[in-house]
Amino acid sequence: MEIINRKAKFDYFIEEEYEAGIVLTGTEIKSVRNGHCNIKDSYGIVRNHEVFLLNMYIGQYREGNIFNHSETRSRKLLLHKKEIKKLEQAIDTQGLTLVPLKVYFKDNILKVLLGVCRGKKNYDKRESMKERDMKRDVEKNLKRY
Repeated sequence: MEIINRKAKFDYFIEEEYEAGIVLTGTEIKSVRNGHCNIKDSYGIVRNHEVFLLNMYIGQYREGNIFNHSETRSRKLLLHKKEIKKLEQAIDTQGLTLVPLKVYFKDNILKVLLGVCRGKKNYDKRESMKERDMKRDVEKNLKRY
């Protein structure tokens, strides 16, 4: 099961990608396995030399009763110390943003593909829309012949 942030590629230039583990509770992982997860509006921050993912929505697990979790709490990401230093430097000096691109399972462990991104301007978004339209037209014309 994969959850992809399609809006990220439209809104940002992705400069680097990092694979990170995520710290979850028992009801959160069960809810993600059921597909109740959304990373559309989430972003990452570095606080006290630790990386956190904010606004990631994980719906409540129905059978969780009193042990259920808060749906949009901040979740800690697991990265190496060198990677965290690189991220911290990129965010502080270059003004980049941490955006989750994809959430997926790797050997029954939930991973987050975290992108170091630069925001696009409106004219950049128009160019990417033109490219997408041209690709669609080319594919349509190839199917005809």
